[in-house]
Amino acid sequence: MSARDANVPPEATRRAKPFYAKLHNQVIVAIVAAIIVGAAWPSVAVTLKPLGEGFIKLLSMMIAPIVFCIIVSGIAGMGNAGHVARTAVRSLVYFYVVSALALLLGLIAANLIPAGAGLNADPKAIDTSSISGYVTAAKDQGVVSFLLNIIPNTMVDAFAKGAILQVMLVAVLFGLALIVLGERASMVSNLVDQLTKVVFSIVEMIVALSPIGAFGAMAFTVGRFGLHSLLPLLKLILVFYGTCVVFMLLVLVPIARRVGFSVRKFCRYIVEELLLVLATANSEAMMPRLMEKLERLGVPKSVVGLVVPTGYSFNLAGSCIYFTLCVVFIAQATNTPLPLQRQVVILLVTMLMSKGATGFTGAGFVVLAATLSAMPDIPMAGLALLLGIDPFMQRGRGLTNYIGNGIAAIAIAGWEKDLDIAELNRRLDRGPDADFSAALGVAAAEAARASDAGKAATIGSERRSG
Repeated sequence: MSARDANVPPEATRRAKPFYAKLHNQVIVAIVAAIIVGAAWPSVAVTLKPLGEGFIKLLSMMIAPIVFCIIVSGIAGMGNAGHVARTAVRSLVYFYVVSALALLLGLIAANLIPAGAGLNADPKAIDTSSISGYVTAAKDQGVVSFLLNIIPNTMVDAFAKGAILQVMLVAVLFGLALIVLGERASMVSNLVDQLTKVVFSIVEMIVALSPIGAFGAMAFTVGRFGLHSLLPLLKLILVFYGTCVVFMLLVLVPIARRVGFSVRKFCRYIVEELLLVLATANSEAMMPRLMEKLERLGVPKSVVGLVVPTGYSFNLAGSCIYFTLCVVFIAQATNTPLPLQRQVVILLVTMLMSKGATGFTGAGFVVLAATLSAMPDIPMAGLALLLGIDPFMQRGRGLTNYIGNGIAAIAIAGWEKDLDIAELNRRLDRGPDADFSAALGVAAAEAARASDAGKAATIGSERRSG
């Protein structure tokens, strides 16, 4: 037992919540109820969309302040700009290697199980009016525009837009400035630390509403698109989800084993967040919760602040699998030949286009359109084949991206020798509820000690004055 655990009141770790009081159980019930409502009363279900949208907006409004506070606090705590640079470089190398493996797996899966073969879709006969908005948005995708968009017009503009990479740039500069100023900026550093606690407290309040948000989002999806929309392209959906599972088994599990922890236990630790990603199809909105839980596991703020937000632009394994799989699927469905050299080009193009495939629900579909626009021999009209099932594939992308970014933060912290693996595994074994209760117990014990110390100081002062 660690010294920290010794200070935890026994009742803080022993007291278990009843089944109905656990948030993930409430979310499961909400999802099941939403599917029933969506299937039985679709006209009612579509009117519930604001419940899901409102919940996502509440969480999304907290992303920018959390990213800023954690990055600033983490960098200032490092006290060394070289350490920041080393972590950033290792993160980017990790992201590119893992993304390349995900893209390659998607390409291999598309060739081994040709889900589009036999559809014989005529591009000229496909109604493309439904994808015109995505095609227009895809024209803005490009390497140069992506890099320029990282720089905000003003510091305030970065927060107003909620552009994560822009907020990251401001936060990194702010944190480096605190390192340069040293003790002269200690008051500002302390203020940021206190602000971080306030922001996370707000997130906890919002997350309490997650069953309502999950119910509204899932009910709308089922009511609007219907479960019947899955049937024509069920083979593609199964291949996609199967490839995501294979990616986790062949890539993420070995990485976790090398570091010294279990992917299964990690997924159990973040099960509430995974259920919310499944219900809302928006993994980025759950970023604050992922960052909070990684910190609870002992991952340093500096690593969490740099790896997780950056990962949502550069480490999107689920999206990468989706891109190569769907590009080849469209070619197969429209009988477009794809020799090996063209598939190598697909791999290179998607490697470039996949960066920044986030920011809003359905961003992956926009990036897919941008990828097809760079490959004129594959009909853009084929996108319309995927539009009906994309809301269901968003969930697979989101789940894989979310798990992948969490594992990336732990792995990079482990390679930086900034992580106590034994303590990490103890917390994973305890689970999120016990871990949170223990944290509350420690806080209560510290508050009690502070109160006792304050009373003792007051009594001593009174005796001296008497």
